[in-house]
Amino acid sequence: MKELLEIIAKNLVDNPDSVVVSQREEEDAIILELKVDNDDMGKVIGKQGRIAKAIRTVVKAAAVHSDKKVVVKIS
Repeated sequence: MKELLEIIAKNLVDNPDSVVVSQREEEDAIILELKVDNDDMGKVIGKQGRIAKAIRTVVKAAAVHSDKKVVVKIS
């Protein structure tokens, strides 16, 4: 899932080298934190958060086979 989020983000932004995805696991959740350049933040979030919501939906769909909840944080 980390790789999927990284691929999606790198294809959206102008500075793909600045994309960093970190993953940490808790008891019942996998937390993916996406960091992008400040100039690319709008491209990742989109109008009214539509792109961010779509990214979260795709990652959650990919994680349906795991027993853990997946949370995507964008910063």
